[in-house]
Amino acid sequence: VFGYRALWFARGYEGPLPPFEQDDFVRAGGFDRRTLADLLEELRIVRAATLALFRGLPADARRRAGIAAGVRVTVRAIPFIIAGHELHHRALLLERYLGAIAT
Repeated sequence: VFGYRALWFARGYEGPLPPFEQDDFVRAGGFDRRTLADLLEELRIVRAATLALFRGLPADARRRAGIAAGVRVTVRAIPFIIAGHELHHRALLLERYLGAIAT
């Protein structure tokens, strides 16, 4: 979702892009029918594609911005948002499913 937002704004569309309800989004994903290995492979592929997207953006595209979920955001900020979001979810996985205390 964040990658799509970055691409949208990088291409010159200023939005606004609507918010989405994350619980509904996840509920429709069918994750209970997939293996952990499959999910990890998808994560690896999506991460690689996202990195390629940002590496390929010209400098002027990184300076563009738009409105997503009611908030103005620059394309340059989105990779940092993605990284922080991934850390948040990693901590949740460790805490809720692997019984570890996230540090």
